[in-house]
Formats: sequence, structure tokens, C-alpha cells
Amino acid sequence: MKVTKDKTENSQAFLTIEMEPTEVEESLEKSYYRLAKKTNVPGFRKGKVPRDVLERYIGKEGLLEDALKYLVPQAYEKAIKEAEIEPFAQPSIEIAQTDPLVFKVTVPLPPTVTLGDYHNIRLTPEPVEVAEDDINAAIEQLRHQHAIWEPAERQVNSNDLVVLDVEGNIEGEPFVNQKGVQYQVLRDQPVPAPGFAEQLIGMKRDEDKEFKLQYPSDYSRSELAGKEPSFKVRVIEIKQERLPELNDEFAKEIAPDIETMDSLREQVSTQLRLRAEEKAKTDFEERVIEAVADVSQVEFPPILAEAEIAQFINRQAQSLQMGEGGLEEYLKRINKTGEELREELRPQATKRVTQSLVLGKVAEGEKIEVSDSDINAEIENLTSSATEDKDKLRQFLDNPQSRDSMKRLLMTRKTVQRLMDIAKGLNMNTEKVQEEDKHE
Repeated sequence: MKVTKDKTENSQAFLTIEMEPTEVEESLEKSYYRLAKKTNVPGFRKGKVPRDVLERYIGKEGLLEDALKYLVPQAYEKAIKEAEIEPFAQPSIEIAQTDPLVFKVTVPLPPTVTLGDYHNIRLTPEPVEVAEDDINAAIEQLRHQHAIWEPAERQVNSNDLVVLDVEGNIEGEPFVNQKGVQYQVLRDQPVPAPGFAEQLIGMKRDEDKEFKLQYPSDYSRSELAGKEPSFKVRVIEIKQERLPELNDEFAKEIAPDIETMDSLREQVSTQLRLRAEEKAKTDFEERVIEAVADVSQVEFPPILAEAEIAQFINRQAQSLQMGEGGLEEYLKRINKTGEELREELRPQATKRVTQSLVLGKVAEGEKIEVSDSDINAEIENLTSSATEDKDKLRQFLDNPQSRDSMKRLLMTRKTVQRLMDIAKGLNMNTEKVQEEDKHE
């Protein structure tokens, strides 16, 4: 066996392995004995068929295919030892030729991370402010949520809620047919087609109307892009929104523990501030992690980015609850090929892998640890807010696999917290940091 290390790049080693004819013949002979024992050849008992007869029966390719199943992995193991390579993941192996037998191997290598001087990174969190306009907008949204829809004897206006009978077809084929459907007339509404809502404005109760629209060529549903649907609509009922007055009665309707509008404004302000603080913290975390990654050097095999892309697509599939069409249906919906989607996701996947490797290296350098008591406290925290089946939830969380996952999560959380403390200039022990956090 001859092993040639062609090159090493992108955290991958590229090998060429050429087998000696005697090694191939030895493997073929073993395959012959193995297959002869389990192949039914007419006129011969199992294990007694001559090799040339077996080769004619299953084909030389069949014998070679079986031999390669055993020969290639064995040769690969010998090759990486000879080349002194430490593989990070399963290799990619391609048969280049069979006479002589030569195969190309791409071996993923362990990632390498060289941290920059992250201890001198200084960043400041964005200040959190809740403006009066924000409070007013939130209260106005509450008014719309508690509005009453009442019948209106007039033409359809924008923002009305109408009850419709609607039929639609494309190229003579029906694609929508609904009776008594409720539809809010909002301008620039993309469904059932762009411009549909605008066509309803000015119609009267019991009025019929026919019209055609045009889907844009870049419409999200590729099967409809560029098509010209025809619609028939009949307005059954028109409803207008009646907003409640802003008074203490309205405040009491929002929540039983609120007595006045002043109390409602105070509660809304508090909720907006909490959300703003959470967003500011998340934004600051992202800025700090990006800053640390920017001053560091990271190399890793492409297989890690591919795995991250696959995980994202799987999460999308689960969140969208894809039906029988699965990924193909999702790709049609977003009007992309599988390769286009993967290429679109690659920069973000590369960024996530890079940051994850950097955080792991920081955790190692900072000697950050997660104890069993930390995990127990997290389980207690997660189960304390459960309203029912606490024991089942605790049992689900308190198993080796869940605890290991939780340990990784807490490790990341502690590492990010440490980096934020450094970025803020808080070079102090953990206890002091925690004590100051309590008083913030």
C-alpha cells in the first residue's frame, strides 16, 4: 500500500491511497469465501462453488464491491497512522480507479482556535429608554385588541372587517372557494393576492364584483409567481371597529389588578422596559461575542458548517410542521433549490460554528466549570414555574442526556457572562460580580 499526502487545507488532509495487487487479491479471496457460504448458486452446495463460477454468477463487480467494503476501511486506518493524522470526523472516500486500485480520501482535521487579546476588549451596553410614544403605541395596540366590531351600513373602508363569499381561479382551475369568510381590509395585504384588499374598498353590502390581479414574478409561492388569478366576490356584511375609551374602566378590563389608567401606563412602561433591557442584553452579548471572534483566528473542516446547515433545515422542518411534501414542498414555497438554500445559510452557519469554537476555547482558558449543583439549580428553576406535571418534567430533565445538554448550555452562558464582564471592565472575582449584579 502506498500513501501520498497530497495537501492539507481548510482543516482537511487529502490523501491518495494506492493498493498493491497482492493486497487486492487477498481481499478478493476473502470475499469469495465469505460470499460462497451465503450465495445460492444452482448446482452447487453453499461454500462449494468455485471462485470462477461465483464470479460469473454475481459478476466480478459484485465480488470487488464486497471486497472494498472491508479493504477500504482497513486501508484507511493504516493510512492515517502512517501519515500521523488525527481525524476529527468520518472521512470522504472516493474510488479513483480499480486497476490498480486507487482511492482519494478527504480527512476532516480537528479545529484550531487561536484567541486574540480579548481581555482588552471594551464595549458599553446601549442605554435603555422607554419613550412616551412607545407607551402610547402599546396602549393603542391594547385598544385594538379589545375593540368591538359592529355592523356598518356604508361602503367598505380600509381597516374594516368584511364577511365575503369569494371564488378564485387561475387559468380556469379553481384555487380558492370560501363562503362567509371574514377578511380585514388592510392595504398592501399579500393574501389571497396582492391588491385584493384594495379591490374591496368602496363596495357595498350584497354587491358582487369580478376582477383580475397579478402575482409578482418573485412571489414567495413559486407555483403562483407571475400568474393572473380571477376573482368573484360578494360582500355579505361590513363591520367597523369601535375602540374603547381610554379611562379607568378600560384599564380594569385589561387586568383585574389594575384600577386606573395611571396604573395601566405604569405596568405597560414596566413591561416595555423589561423587554427593552432583555433586547439590550442580547444585543450586547452578540456584540461582545463578535468582537472576541474578530480578534481570534479559527480554522475548522467544512463538515461542521454542513452539520449546522442541516440542523437549521431540520429545525425549520419541525417548526413549519412540513407535511408529506417535506423539504421539497418547503423549497417550492420559498422558491429556492436545496443548493441555493444551503449556500444562503452557509455564511450564518460559518459564523455560528466560529463563535461556538471561540467560546469553547475561552471557557477552557478561563477555567469555567459547571457543577452538578449548577445543573440541579437550573432544573429546579425550570420546574418551579410549571403549573402541572412537575414530576414528569423533572424526570425528563434529570437524565444523563438532558443534564449533558444543560451542562453545555450553562457553560456557554457562564462563558458569555465572563466575556461581558471583561468588556465592561469588571475584572473582579465571580462572587463580587454576582453581588453587584444583585444591586443593579
